[in-house]
Amino acid sequence: MDKAMDLSGKLLIAMPGIGDSRFDKSVIFVCAHSEEGAMGIIVNKPSDDVKLDDLLEHLDIEGTDLTLGQMVYFGGPVEGGRGFILHSEDYVGNDTTLHVDDVFSMTATRDILEDIAQGVGPKQVLAALGYAGWAAGQLEGELQQNAWLTVDADRAIVFSPDHNSKWSAALAKLGVDPLLLSAEGGHA
Repeated sequence: MDKAMDLSGKLLIAMPGIGDSRFDKSVIFVCAHSEEGAMGIIVNKPSDDVKLDDLLEHLDIEGTDLTLGQMVYFGGPVEGGRGFILHSEDYVGNDTTLHVDDVFSMTATRDILEDIAQGVGPKQVLAALGYAGWAAGQLEGELQQNAWLTVDADRAIVFSPDHNSKWSAALAKLGVDPLLLSAEGGHA
């Protein structure tokens, strides 16, 4: 794969007319992208019925005021029962922590939840159930079909508690007005 096409650490912004309601107006943080495929977490679709405290209780981990009411996001349609924590780089997890870049890491093991509950976890956290995944070449094809825009990830967007503004904030970072987007793609 061309190194220029490595989208790890970038945001994917769903274009209107993406054709899959699960991804409508979604913003996805790309955790890993290689020749084998890609994996990311949707960062702007909170779960309607699961909070972080619920997840901790289910795992018999005692929550604290730090976790009270914190949202858990729909990370994507793959492995919906599996938890992922997208977090700031200040947390040094075990060797299963994926260090995406100098700003973001992702950990999918129980120990980070225990550390968050004890107040010794990362400063910034986004908890998600499931992930978005692409087979080899699939994401590249979707990009060519104008399904996604890409922009550098921004901690202010990813970790913002205002999930409703993340899509427009990511577009604004590109200088794009959401009202001017069309579901019709064009090629010059």
